[in-house]
Amino acid sequence: MLVIEHLTKMYGDKKAVDDLSLHIRPGEIFGFIGHNGAGKSTTLKSAVGILKFDEGSIAVCGTRIQDDPLKCKKDLAYIPDNPDLYDFMSGIKYLNFIADIFAIPADVRQERIHHYADLFELTDDLAQPISAYSHGMKQKLAVIAAWIHSPKLIIMDEPFVGLDPTASHQLKEMMREHCDNGGAIFFSTHVLEVAEKLCDKVAIIKQGKLIKVGTMEEVKGDDSLEEVFLELEAE
Repeated sequence: MLVIEHLTKMYGDKKAVDDLSLHIRPGEIFGFIGHNGAGKSTTLKSAVGILKFDEGSIAVCGTRIQDDPLKCKKDLAYIPDNPDLYDFMSGIKYLNFIADIFAIPADVRQERIHHYADLFELTDDLAQPISAYSHGMKQKLAVIAAWIHSPKLIIMDEPFVGLDPTASHQLKEMMREHCDNGGAIFFSTHVLEVAEKLCDKVAIIKQGKLIKVGTMEEVKGDDSLEEVFLELEAE
């Protein structure tokens, strides 16, 4: 679903990501953890075609993003750590705008918008301008927009930030359902307890280098993910 091979991204003389390789397969919720500045966001932005990279290759559903970025973007959805939405639009206009981009038929988009807006208790607010939304409401809208075209791959950067406990629970349920239906999810998080309970696989990155990757059981063994992470960071 997502194949990253020997990814290297430079900022001047600094390697933000250093020879990183990861494979995210259908059905997997794949967690990506590391301290601020470790290279997580750079990796995610490279994977979705926002950042150009210096070495390596990235393929989405078998297509290299260097060769056909538009096709890759049709197969994925991306939620950044701070969704930059169009504040002058209402919530419903924004969702219809995203649905137009992906050519979602009117009846299908209405059903999906109604379903997800009800899940996140956002239906009554869709007529309001996004400029009036709280951070949590904007995050909910970004999640709905990501799911609206039923992408095969969903990439998210700190998706739980700003969500209340109920919305966080709904997002976890949606993530599991998406992967149970053959999709894949690659997301970064600082909430290690969530990653430990939710992820099938996890990768730990430090100073741009991959230092641990595998199933949750392989990575943490008999310890908690937090204990393993802190131990690896201290080395």
